[in-house]
Amino acid sequence: MYKPLPIGIDDFKKLRENDFYYIDKTLFIKEILDNRSEVKLFTRPRRFGKTLELSMLKYFFEAGHDPGGFETDNSGLFQGLKIMDAGERYAKDLGRYPVISLSLKSSKQPDFGMAFDAVVNEISKEFDRHNYIISGDILLPEEKEQYIRIRRKRASQIEYATALEFLTRCLKKVYRKNVIILLDEYDVPLENAYFKGFYEKMTDFIRSLFESALKTNPNLEFAVITGCLRVTKESIFTGLNNLEIISIMNKNYAEYFGFTPKEVESMLCDYGIEGKSDEVKQWYDGYLFGNTEVYNPWSVINYVKAVSADQGAFPKPYWANTSSNSIVRELVERADGSVKQEMEELIAGGSIEKPVHEDITYDEVYKTEDNLWNFLFFTGYLKKLSERFDGEMVYLTLAVPNTEVKLIYRNTILDWFSQSIKKKDFSALYGGLLKQETGVLEREISKKLMETISFYDYKEDYYHGFLAGLLKMMDGYTLKSNRESGLGRSDLLLLSPPYEGVAIIMELKMADSFAQLDRSAQEALCQIKEKQYDAELKLEGYHTFLYYGISFFKKLCRVMAE
Repeated sequence: MYKPLPIGIDDFKKLRENDFYYIDKTLFIKEILDNRSEVKLFTRPRRFGKTLELSMLKYFFEAGHDPGGFETDNSGLFQGLKIMDAGERYAKDLGRYPVISLSLKSSKQPDFGMAFDAVVNEISKEFDRHNYIISGDILLPEEKEQYIRIRRKRASQIEYATALEFLTRCLKKVYRKNVIILLDEYDVPLENAYFKGFYEKMTDFIRSLFESALKTNPNLEFAVITGCLRVTKESIFTGLNNLEIISIMNKNYAEYFGFTPKEVESMLCDYGIEGKSDEVKQWYDGYLFGNTEVYNPWSVINYVKAVSADQGAFPKPYWANTSSNSIVRELVERADGSVKQEMEELIAGGSIEKPVHEDITYDEVYKTEDNLWNFLFFTGYLKKLSERFDGEMVYLTLAVPNTEVKLIYRNTILDWFSQSIKKKDFSALYGGLLKQETGVLEREISKKLMETISFYDYKEDYYHGFLAGLLKMMDGYTLKSNRESGLGRSDLLLLSPPYEGVAIIMELKMADSFAQLDRSAQEALCQIKEKQYDAELKLEGYHTFLYYGISFFKKLCRVMAE
């Protein structure tokens, strides 16, 4: 029997106690201790294991208590794992510290009031988790009163803004040890606030919450923070000189978020699907954190679960469904000519070179093209192929990581295209089609091709979908695609109501060069006649036929009619 796979399980204790499959990342603890700094910020794409890593840190370091205040022993969770073989100097820190653990992922709310309340709710839960500390006589009466106000969600705004610092003070008093702070998804409230229109308010609150707890706090042992994006110090971490930022550019800690090739290979063997390694690599590999090759862990786990149950299961873009891809959509919608050209280059398997800016605030994402490309890189939609240093700037050569991400771009572009064409005027195109004005058709189709973004590796399929999108709203006509007729299938059919008896038959070709456009269009037109695509339609009562051979080369087309 295979161990169950931990899809959506990001609580380390639950994962270990229920014997879920686990790729051992516990040496992350060793590296944290070996390279101590007061505040560490790890930025990684979503679904790359950040929450599970923080949960592991909590269960390792925390001097745990159950709701009744009795001590709990978490050492059993780490039996048989690498950290227990790393040496006594690391094992002695197991269960030694008070820990504050706070996630801000629930703050994705429609307005500031609800987002603020969501953060307050998480703070209240963390106070409730440590509620045993007010049962003794160590804390002063007024400290207990403030503690209860925060726990009951009846405190003032300033008390919430300084709640983490206050909790470190209380825990230090009780334990007589400094406190570890773990903050997960720190940038979710900022990203959400930017898109919902209350960025400044949320930035002010989060800055106060973090600064009081992390800046010159004598009760702090160390803090570990995670998020998708490195937000500029000036916006959140003002004056925080003890902050070490570890992004996907850093070589250290690279193997602890995501799966390495060796780990994926081992996992596929464990589930009896080692023959699928090429497929997994094509779809879910391609990331480079520092100099370490990394697979998307969320997608690999989902894929392994599907394929171990059904060896014939196809790979899917699992990562695409975990969250909105609003930044990709915004990039597509705002794209000018040069951006469209670069996106086409990327989707065709090419690369682009861009200067890297690690400090971005959400309100600056759209200010420059470079910011947008950087955002896509740091959030996992692009990968680094190489880097070079030129004067004062680092330049990255960027590419699409894998098939899964390429499909996100493709589907986003198709969705945008289908939405945008609804707003355009196609009267000239439709009129030209009915009057067989080939020059008008060539101009209108080529013009629309220039406005969109193509992906060359889809060849005829791309042009087929593109033209179908233009024609599906033609009033009074029904669009049919690849309908069986005569000796084969025509690419596209436009049919009037049967009593009018008009049928427009189109065959599409892709030319290898501009010079071949004419010949290719002529071949398409001949194919309609040779394969008798009109045969079945004649039996159905259609009597007026318009035949079109259309060939494409990049953004140009040739139309021949009969």
